[in-house]
Amino acid sequence: MSDTTVKVLGICGSLRDKSFNKATLQAAIELAPSDIRIETATIGDIPLYNADIQAKGFPASVEALGAKVQAADALLLVTPEYNYSVPGVLKNAIDWVSRLPSQPFAGKGVAIMGASPSMLGTARAQYHLRQICVFLDMHPLNRPEVMIAHATTKFDEAGKLRDATARELIGKLLVDLGAWSRLLQTRTRGA
Repeated sequence: MSDTTVKVLGICGSLRDKSFNKATLQAAIELAPSDIRIETATIGDIPLYNADIQAKGFPASVEALGAKVQAADALLLVTPEYNYSVPGVLKNAIDWVSRLPSQPFAGKGVAIMGASPSMLGTARAQYHLRQICVFLDMHPLNRPEVMIAHATTKFDEAGKLRDATARELIGKLLVDLGAWSRLLQTRTRGA
């Protein structure tokens, strides 16, 4: 791996095995340019946030996720939309990791995408997630927006993303995330 490789941590906000969003993250891994390496993290073993638990020490699952976030150059958040917003499991993971002493989200470039059977393709969840990112000093990439609508028609029986437009947008998103991450790292080193 060269020094110019961007290490991206992909986090899916769905726990369902045959989730369209897990399949979307898998498509990103397949479509990643050669200078981007995507590692994934799971969030299903993180307990519900409770300050009383935190006072006794961070759960190992939270510390492990925080270490992966810290080691990544950028993040790729893949979110479904539940009740017009971010799924609780994803918000919970973010809430826990944001409380680590290092606050590993700060300064990271982040790309957001999602898939949904709805006609808006996770738009509302993505906009709420952007608000969370801004508060945590992450730097969301503005475009392209990857909101895969009518997901039931975009994936094959095996869960592979077949929609050419969505695949093209994901590819462009990853190229732009790599460039954005490098720019942010240059700014950080120059500060």
